[in-house]
Amino acid sequence: MRELPDHPRILLIGATGQVGFELARSLAPLGRLVLADRARCNLQDAVAIAGLVNSERPDLIVNAAAYTAVDKAESEADQAFAINARAPGYLAQAAARTGARMIHYSTDYVFDGDKAGWYVEEDPTSPRSAYGRSKLEGERAVANAGCPYWIFRTSWVFGLHGGNFAKTMLRLASDRDVLRVVADQFGAPTSAALIADVTAQAISRGWSRFAPARAADGVYHLCAAGETSWHGYAQTLLDRAEQRGASLRVTGGQVQPIPASEYPLPAARPLNSRLDTSKLKATFGLTIPDWRDGVHRLVDQIYS
Repeated sequence: MRELPDHPRILLIGATGQVGFELARSLAPLGRLVLADRARCNLQDAVAIAGLVNSERPDLIVNAAAYTAVDKAESEADQAFAINARAPGYLAQAAARTGARMIHYSTDYVFDGDKAGWYVEEDPTSPRSAYGRSKLEGERAVANAGCPYWIFRTSWVFGLHGGNFAKTMLRLASDRDVLRVVADQFGAPTSAALIADVTAQAISRGWSRFAPARAADGVYHLCAAGETSWHGYAQTLLDRAEQRGASLRVTGGQVQPIPASEYPLPAARPLNSRLDTSKLKATFGLTIPDWRDGVHRLVDQIYS
């Protein structure tokens, strides 16, 4: 295993995705950043992945590639497992062979959502969907490959780049006269920008201090502070949009709360997606902002 140099060579996989787009920004100042998208690397081809890693010889691999179509994964399980489970394993194995380190992203969907309180990293996993199972298998593949690694579990991700709940709600509130949103599922909306910034801070603060003994290897929960429901999330989005002068047919106060049972979907969602970030904050000396900060920033960017 090589020590991480002052200006490491970083290979970012999935650079055009929602989180990858922000990582390309946050990681660039840390060293020499190499971007790899689907056109450059076939994630279903172990030989192609090994060839990419061998040719680039990165000090650090950051894998932001993911199959995120939660409902489609129920009918496209093999595709979901190829990208979310097998590909991370191929990357981690290549990292182990070349002495590189790896950062990988996972999800709150590895839990069943039945816990009354906040989930910690050591809580038993029990995913209820094909998507959740594929992400859990990806975690295990990375952990078992033999390379130094950090796995960051995130929740309710949104951003300016790509499709997500936040942008969908803003569009629907402009197009519809009635908006009904689930009010009995809870979590923390987390911006892709926050995930990217925390990742960069963790690398800057933690790797040189912990990596030689691999003392910080493992899983960390990375999400915004606080909690809300999807209904509360939608209200906050629309309230801010109205403040910014958006033309809405449904305002925050008019969003109707419904139980998840009235909005059936192919893939089951956890009722409780609240992730405890104490381990992340203590290990890397980080402060995590409230979820509203990122939501307000997104709305301000859209309606600036």
